[in-house]
Amino acid sequence: MNKLRAALATATAAALGLAALATAPAQAAAQPAFLAASQMPPSSTPWTATRVFTGIPENGGALCAPYKIPAQNTRYREFTTELDTNGVQITTVARTEADAVKLVDTLRKALAGCGPLLERQNPGLHAVSASHGKLAVEEGAWVYSLDTADPQIGITDIHLFSVGRDGRTVTLVRWGQMGDFEDAPLADFKNTTRTAVNKLR
Repeated sequence: MNKLRAALATATAAALGLAALATAPAQAAAQPAFLAASQMPPSSTPWTATRVFTGIPENGGALCAPYKIPAQNTRYREFTTELDTNGVQITTVARTEADAVKLVDTLRKALAGCGPLLERQNPGLHAVSASHGKLAVEEGAWVYSLDTADPQIGITDIHLFSVGRDGRTVTLVRWGQMGDFEDAPLADFKNTTRTAVNKLR
C-alpha cells in the first residue's frame, strides 16, 4: 500500500494518458503559465511550489493509463504542504487542436476508470472513482475524484483531479492527501482548476 500511495502522490496525474499527445516541435511563443502555491486549495499549513520543470515528474509511470509519457512539450510543477497534502500540475502543448481534444478525451476516460483499474492491480484495495462535472472555462475542464482504502492496514487516501483545455494546450491538476472524500476541498479545487485553465492563455 505504501508503494501505491507513493505512486498516487507523485505519478498518477502524470500518467493518466498524456502519451496520447502527438509529439510537436518546441514552440517559440511564450509558455503557458502555471499555478502559484497560493492558488492551490486552502490548507492548514502553507503550500510551497517547485520551479516549473521541463518534461514529466521523475516517477511518472503508467498508473491508470496504458502509455508512457513523452517529455517533449510537457512541463510540470509540484506542490507540497507541511502536512501529508501534495499536488502537481502538468501542462502540454499539442501539435494541433484536434490532438488536444483527443488527449482530453483520453485523460477523462483514464480518470473515470482509475478506481476499477487500481482494484484489479492491487487485490484487497478498495478504490472508487467519481466524476464531479464540467466547468465552464475556456474549452472546458472536468473534475474527478479517486478514493482509496486498504482495510488490512487502515490507510485511506483521497485525490482530486482535473483536466482542462485552451486551444492546443491541455493541463492536468492533482490534489491529494490522507483521508476520505469528506475531507476533500472539492469547491476550492474547482476554483483552482478554473485558475489553472485561465492561465493557459
